[in-house]
Amino acid sequence: MSLPKLKPQKLKLGDTIGVVAPSSPIIGDNIDELNKAKEIAERSGFKVKCSKNIFSNTNEYSATAREKAEDINAMFADKEVKMIWCAKGGNNSNSTFEYLNYELIKKNPKIICGYSDITSITNMITEKTGLITFSGTNFKTIATDETDFSYKQALSRFVDGNLEFGPENEEYITIQKGKAEGELIGGNLSLIRGMVAGKYSLDFTDKILFLEELGFETDPEATSNNVYYMKQNGVFDKIKGLWIGNYEHESGISLEKIILDVLEGEYKFPIIKSNNFGHIERKTVIPIGTKAEINTDEDVKIKLVENCVM
Repeated sequence: MSLPKLKPQKLKLGDTIGVVAPSSPIIGDNIDELNKAKEIAERSGFKVKCSKNIFSNTNEYSATAREKAEDINAMFADKEVKMIWCAKGGNNSNSTFEYLNYELIKKNPKIICGYSDITSITNMITEKTGLITFSGTNFKTIATDETDFSYKQALSRFVDGNLEFGPENEEYITIQKGKAEGELIGGNLSLIRGMVAGKYSLDFTDKILFLEELGFETDPEATSNNVYYMKQNGVFDKIKGLWIGNYEHESGISLEKIILDVLEGEYKFPIIKSNNFGHIERKTVIPIGTKAEINTDEDVKIKLVENCVM
């Protein structure tokens, strides 16, 4: 049985943004990049509060799982903090799962955003609490991107409550025709694959699944392995629709080709492709747990059909 949906409050100018680092450590050049991102946010009219352990590298490859979870729990408990923004991605944010205080999070719903390895945390929080979370640019990235596109997309979603998936001229490609409605779930393919089964698994029933992958780290064979694992564990028997995002590999092989090779026409749900989310600079913000509709007869083939912030 699905949990009651929790919508976070909008972000307002003057609000405090809490920054956490639940994945790879903030060390070296990342420290300057984080400080530059903080300056950008402050110039925009926000206050920025960094978590206690944000610069921790206790394990020499990251902070400990308990340190990371302590920071996330503290930011949810902090009445001053109105949004939690994850600093960067990496590989082991799933280590926090058993230490997150889901009851605390339910009692203090607020925006939490990130992408890449942060996919693990955002989807698990939605699964365990019903809180709508967000796949969008990481905090550090607002200082390292060549443009402010992704930052503006985040502010449009969080401050204005905009329901559009930018940019306006984004090309949406129909891979398999159809119409479907369901709550959004997903993000980075490798991370979603890790939450298909076991104690910390996701419920894919009647969802619209969105997937992207980092081609620099995950070659077509490994990507195929991940998609097959999801198929073999019944994910594609449960979902209502599939939205494919960015994947760039030196072979030129596309993510949609890999996915279609695995699915082999066995499923009837609509499948669409766009290039506005994933490991790419121009990222829209996708609310996890919010209801959306795919309609391949439309120019913009996916749209949100309910608000994701209050």
